[in-house]
Amino acid sequence: MKYHTEYLWFNTKNHREYINITNEIDKILKTSNVKEGIVLVSAMHITAGVYINDAESGLIQDIDEWLECIAPFDINYNHHMTGETNGDSHLKSLMIGHEVIIPITDGKLDLGPWQQIYYAEFDGQRKKRLIVKVMGD
Repeated sequence: MKYHTEYLWFNTKNHREYINITNEIDKILKTSNVKEGIVLVSAMHITAGVYINDAESGLIQDIDEWLECIAPFDINYNHHMTGETNGDSHLKSLMIGHEVIIPITDGKLDLGPWQQIYYAEFDGQRKKRLIVKVMGD
């Protein structure tokens, strides 16, 4: 079994941002030379996430609005008693999840017809990273 690890770095312009990383994950897969296996894509920060969905701008806006309804910015989160002001970002990350696993078949990401891989940033404007680990034969 082969293993290949790379990191992607982000420093978003906005506090919340959704970045399509499908092409970057595909390039990493090609570098690995793995033909059958899985790719783990995992945010390495507790205020970011990774998800798979459609790359349609209206849906991305709907996701952002949905998350803001569920976990709106509010200065009264208990977490803010520690001096932080990003309690909502932690909760949004929990809703999206911090990682995805994608099957590799015949050397390609085995995604559905509309599926794309996204990095979701909820407390941006600072440097953060994501790990991509390819495993297989």
